[in-house]
Amino acid sequence: MANKGINHLAIIMDGNGRWAREKGLPRTKGHYQGSQTVKKIVKACINLRIKYLTLYAFSTENWSRPRTEISTLMKLLAEFIRQERDDMNKNNIRLIISGDISRLPRRLQEQIQDTVKLTQKNNKLILNIALNYGGRQEILRAVRQIALDYRDNRINIRHLNEKHFKKYLYHGSLLPDPDLLIRTSGEVRISNFLLWQIAYSELFFTSILWPDFNEAKLRKIVDEYQARDRRFGGL
Repeated sequence: MANKGINHLAIIMDGNGRWAREKGLPRTKGHYQGSQTVKKIVKACINLRIKYLTLYAFSTENWSRPRTEISTLMKLLAEFIRQERDDMNKNNIRLIISGDISRLPRRLQEQIQDTVKLTQKNNKLILNIALNYGGRQEILRAVRQIALDYRDNRINIRHLNEKHFKKYLYHGSLLPDPDLLIRTSGEVRISNFLLWQIAYSELFFTSILWPDFNEAKLRKIVDEYQARDRRFGGL
């Protein structure tokens, strides 16, 4: 199936804990299964010729979770990067990160930085992982940088427009705005994700839990997306 119109797909990966609870398993098993789903969806995006994929992996609010769960999430992320970095490079996938990784474990920061550097020239799929990320925090970060640039006479504030502002966001010059945002698990909210970028994105909420999500389900959503009429405020 040819993909028509989806250049950038964003996903809020939700439901790992509920999936585990429904099966009588610890939450850690749900997060592990969710990491396996990430691999499947990355391959599905390549099959669908989607150029950019942004995954909400860990929000700034997630630090309030139990320490054991946070530790598990960090270990799974480290394992994912360690296992997949060579395949990402071989399959022409570029890894980038949106968010402040300075709070992450030092070893994980190093793994991320090494993989970002290793894959920086790849261009078949740009895999953007939102990690210690918050949409409001991203906007505040941009405003602070604009204020510094104005103070240092690097910008004329009267010439600041949406296009120029976007360059101050994470990878603003690289990533187009998402065409489609999917949230799994039945929750119907944005949860502080890509608040600036999704102004005109199509939204799709599904009750499927993230560990149960797969390429067939993604293709069904893509079919529905293609049937929608995107007018961007016009007629």
